[in-house]
Amino acid sequence: MADAAHATVLAAGALCWRLRGGELEVLLVHRPRYDDWSWPKGKQDAGETLPQTAVREVREEAGVRITLGIALPTASYRVAAGRKDVSYWAAQLHHATVAEGDGKEVDRVRWAGPTAAARLLSNPTDREPLRALVAAHEAGTLQTREVLVIRHAKAKPRSKWTHAEGQRPLAATGRRQAHALADLLVAWRPQKIVTSPWLRCIQTISPYAKAHGVKVSTEPALTEASARLKPRRAAAAIEKVLEKSRPMAVCTHRPVLPIILATMAAHAPRALVCQLPDTDPYLSPGEVLVVHLSTAEPGRVVGVERHLPFDD
Repeated sequence: MADAAHATVLAAGALCWRLRGGELEVLLVHRPRYDDWSWPKGKQDAGETLPQTAVREVREEAGVRITLGIALPTASYRVAAGRKDVSYWAAQLHHATVAEGDGKEVDRVRWAGPTAAARLLSNPTDREPLRALVAAHEAGTLQTREVLVIRHAKAKPRSKWTHAEGQRPLAATGRRQAHALADLLVAWRPQKIVTSPWLRCIQTISPYAKAHGVKVSTEPALTEASARLKPRRAAAAIEKVLEKSRPMAVCTHRPVLPIILATMAAHAPRALVCQLPDTDPYLSPGEVLVVHLSTAEPGRVVGVERHLPFDD
């Protein structure tokens, strides 16, 4: 991916895909203002993360709700303001949604096979994420489910807490991070959350769980104390998560992360192992490690990415 720090304009979008008669199709949009065919995408709004931008722009331009899958190559090109970077993800439509243009920015939408799509695309840089999506389809790594590993948001300092460690709550900054996290998680829509029962973890995932009616299961093996004494139990808890078939999230503590990451690494090819965090503190407070697992080969890691929730 391009170095976003050097981009003047940041944007995001998605290559929505489906299988029709066993054949891969992708969704393109036509913008009458430019008379071009492209992927649904748009500029990042203030207070958004790029995954949120991608989900919002696809909903606004193509009229569909999506869940993000694997990350695709970023498209970079020059615009009047400078360099523009567009982050892309593969995405699938939610059930019972039909693509249609908004009638303003987009007047037509079209599903097309990869060859036809490549011919239609007006901007040559849009073909690189398409090639990556096709390659993933051919490799059997396009259809995925996601496991999100979350380090709890910023908690009150240990030095200023005199009660039970399991009851140490989030700081004011952490509470803001938890609400921002709730907006970020919508991009992947985990359907169940497994969390350490300690208060700061519960408070981290509660805004998302309450807003979307998601079931939360507490797992004592994911507390700092239990993982230190019985690390195999923490690893076994993660193995159970990897065996499931639906999108899930796991919330835990910094000292537990090495166990979780080692468990993930055992399911990943060498090229992806090197992308996993490998130095303390592994993840920042409130940060999310998105782990993409193949649905064709359950438990096989086929992609990873990291995201911090927006925090003012």
